[in-house]
Amino acid sequence: MAEEIKIGLLGLGNVGTGVYKILLENGREIFHREGLELKVEKILVKNVGRKRAVNIEQGILTDSIDDITDNPEISIVAEFMGGVDPAREYILKALKNKKTVVTANKEVMAKHWHELERVAGENGVGLYYEASVAGGIPVINCVRESLQANKIDKIMGIINGTTNYILTKMSDDGRAFNDVLADAQRLGYAEPDPTADIEAYDAMYKLSILSSIAFHTRVHIDNVYREGITGITVDDINYGKELGYAIRLLAIAKKRGKAIETRVHPTFIPLNHPLAAVKDSFNAVFINGDAVGDLMLYGRGAGDMPTGSAIVSDIIAACRNRGRHRYSTFYNESVASEDIVFDNNWETEFFVRLTVEDRPGVLARIAGIFGKYGVSIASVIQKGHNMKEVPLIFVTHKAKELSLKNAVADIALGADVVRVENVIRVESGT
Repeated sequence: MAEEIKIGLLGLGNVGTGVYKILLENGREIFHREGLELKVEKILVKNVGRKRAVNIEQGILTDSIDDITDNPEISIVAEFMGGVDPAREYILKALKNKKTVVTANKEVMAKHWHELERVAGENGVGLYYEASVAGGIPVINCVRESLQANKIDKIMGIINGTTNYILTKMSDDGRAFNDVLADAQRLGYAEPDPTADIEAYDAMYKLSILSSIAFHTRVHIDNVYREGITGITVDDINYGKELGYAIRLLAIAKKRGKAIETRVHPTFIPLNHPLAAVKDSFNAVFINGDAVGDLMLYGRGAGDMPTGSAIVSDIIAACRNRGRHRYSTFYNESVASEDIVFDNNWETEFFVRLTVEDRPGVLARIAGIFGKYGVSIASVIQKGHNMKEVPLIFVTHKAKELSLKNAVADIALGADVVRVENVIRVESGT
């Protein structure tokens, strides 16, 4: 006999519409496989009278959160409003009214996970968030369920489709950042205010969640280094290609004993690296476990249907797990455990691009300063000849972050250095 589960949706934008479509179009298959009849009872929207991309039955839309949180027949609430307010307030109200919550909201999870999970546990309901990282790619369930036999020591991934689209077009078409960003906005890949994507806040929230699960300790966003893609130029990309690199906005997390490093920034990777083949708005997450070795998950990281797929999968999981919902197995508070050390002086290779005066001795002076700070040079490219100013590009061997920054600051003081154009980190290994 089928069991009817009544659901409330918070929002009916792209993701909400995708969830509604999946439940409508795949309901028969879900019933056949799971014995569940998933029924959308209410949908919270700002404007009930607005025309929608899907036909909604009369009486389902509401502009009052109380119609969902105070409805005793609704047992699961799915939230995809985005942002912290009022999403956090609505989620807490649902949890306190003993309703399991499924969310795609990476910001509210990254900032308030500890609070939301504590309230869920106190009320015996679940908190599910697969859709908060990498859209339709089941990376959270993979780490939590399929890789539990492993000690994961490294995650490296492309987890923001907007920036990947922009960097792909800049690389493939030789177009400037602002030009491609405008296209991305016209196509709907980028928001009218693209700050969360291009300044890497979105990826920072996602890495906070993913690394917390992988390393079994709370990694707060304050412990994630963040750098966006707005400073990347076509010149950087072309010089990188000449050196055998592709550029991506990477989310990187590494664990060595009690030390953790987490960072999101533009990164050069070898052209033959698996992540270099991930283009346009696709996402991919590269994971290393001590037992499984290297593993890469790839797919659509955003969009109505991929993210909707993750939401509906979490709804089904929540139905299966009633009475035995899982919560974090680690210290989950607003700050990390005192046992953990967060490393901000990580070791990697670096791409350094300068504009210098074209005269004898400049290269030797700069190389000497790198040596002074313990930074070894792997390769050098000097462009132009018999010109007043020329580009000078260095790629270093592995060096400490702070040593490299100190060296570049010292180099910039020289009268022969016109500009420090860019410093980009390089990850050569898988």
